[in-house]
This record gives sequence, structure tokens and C-alpha cells, in this order.
Amino acid sequence: MFSIIGIVVVFGCILAGYLMEHGPLKVLMQPAELIIIGGAALGTVLISNPIHTMKQMISGLLGAFGSSKYSEARYVDTLKMMYELLQKARKEGLVALETDIEDPENSPLFTKYEAFVKDHHSSAFVCDTMRMAVSGGVEVFDLDQMLDADMEVHHHEANEPVSSLATMADSLPGLGIVAAVLGVVITMGALGGPPEEIGKKVAAALVGTFLGILLCYGLVGPLAVRMGKISDEQHAYLMVLRVTMIAFLKGVAPIMAVEIGRRTVPGHVRPSFKAVEEACRGAKDAPAAAAAAAG
Repeated sequence: MFSIIGIVVVFGCILAGYLMEHGPLKVLMQPAELIIIGGAALGTVLISNPIHTMKQMISGLLGAFGSSKYSEARYVDTLKMMYELLQKARKEGLVALETDIEDPENSPLFTKYEAFVKDHHSSAFVCDTMRMAVSGGVEVFDLDQMLDADMEVHHHEANEPVSSLATMADSLPGLGIVAAVLGVVITMGALGGPPEEIGKKVAAALVGTFLGILLCYGLVGPLAVRMGKISDEQHAYLMVLRVTMIAFLKGVAPIMAVEIGRRTVPGHVRPSFKAVEEACRGAKDAPAAAAAAAG
């Protein structure tokens, strides 16, 4: 939402200032310049990126216009879910988790947390880790190293479309100059004609430079930065899951493992100790309440 507001502010302020100086809007309407710059920029992206990066870039751009998935409420739900999972493992043994981790989309435990189940990478991250813990034979230190490598690979993959979009943004001023040079070439061919015609062609050439710089610093560049922040948010979320699981597998009680995970949540969305404790207490009391109701 804020991305849309920011774009409106950027373009609105530029147009407002231009109109305050009594600039004619018609001069800025240069579709040929926009086709040269936009088409060439798109071509550079197609040249330098495989198809899967292109798909990630489109998905990332769509996500940049939405709100963050990793709110304080999302973290409370996640920590509550991890508490339920780890508490079940503590009471019934790790083997009892097999039915949940083998089919999380039909698990009575996981299906209570729709956002987590829909986040396929995060659910696979938890389920694959707990599956290795159930299988045994892997030291906790080695498992932690594996999770670190897994997160690094995912973070690198998530940043590929960000780097590609940033490279595209860097190319836009140069492509704007290309459009301007072509405009100058056309203008030189019109020398000797009416001054008004020459003035229009020079204006069109200058608009090419203007569009290239504006699209770079006012649109594409900021969107690349926003996509990078989304990637960092995903990385931080996986870190919370990793720290919580590793703490439990080292022998820490579920409630303390959840607290360790809470301490790794980014500060601006970190839930309070009380909020997490109350959520976990509710998860702990729910089975007893259900049993009493059934009795």
C-alpha cells in the first residue's frame, strides 16, 4: 500500500512542480521515447536472466505493492504453533510428529495456522528439519549448520530478482541518453525547417533523458529496494523458526525455546513476552477444555 502512495507522491509532486512553472503537459507525452527506454530496459532483463528469475521478479513486484506478511500477529501465531508442535514432541516423543510433518496440509496441528501452511517454503523448512530430528543420526550442531546453508541458499535465490531489477534501474539513465541521442539525430535531420518543429524535436529528445532518470530513481530503483526488504523479512522469519527448533533439540523446554525464538524477531514486529505467553497458555489449555467438553 505504501509503495502505491509513494509512487503517487513522486509523480504527483513532479507534475505539480512542472505545472506550477506553466509547463505544457503535452510536451511530456512522448510515447516513442517511452517505447525506446522501456523496451530496451525490458530487453536487457530478458538477456541477462533465466525464466525462473523473471517469474520471481514479477511475483516480487506484485508483492512489493502489498503489505508485509510478517506482522506481529503472524509472529505470535507462529510461536504459538511452534509451542504446540514442540510440546507434542516433548509429551509423546518425536515419532508422534510424523503424521504432522509428512502431510502438513492435512495435519490437525498445522491446519489451524493457515498462513503458515500456505507459506510452502516455511512449512517445508520446519517439516524437513523435524523429519531429520525424528530420523535421528544427525547431531544438533550439524543440523544447525545445514539450516544455515539452507537459509543462505534461499536468501541468495530470493535476492536474484532484486539484483536484476536493480541492474535494470541502473541501465535506465543510460537508455534515456540513448533515446535523447536518437532525438538529436532526428533534430539534426530537420535543421533548416521551421523553428517550432525543431523546438518540438529537441523537447522530445530531452524528455527521453528525463524519463530515464525519473524511472530509475523514482520508480524501478525504489521497487528493487522494497523487494530486497521483503527478502530480508523472509530471512528473519526463517531465523526465528531455526533458532526455536535448534533450542528445543538441544534440550530446552518448549516454552523457553519459544522465548529464545521470540528474542530473534525483528524489533519493530516483536511481540511482547506476555502476548506470546498468553497465546501459548491458550494452546496448552485448549486440549484440556476440549476433553472436559467431550466428557
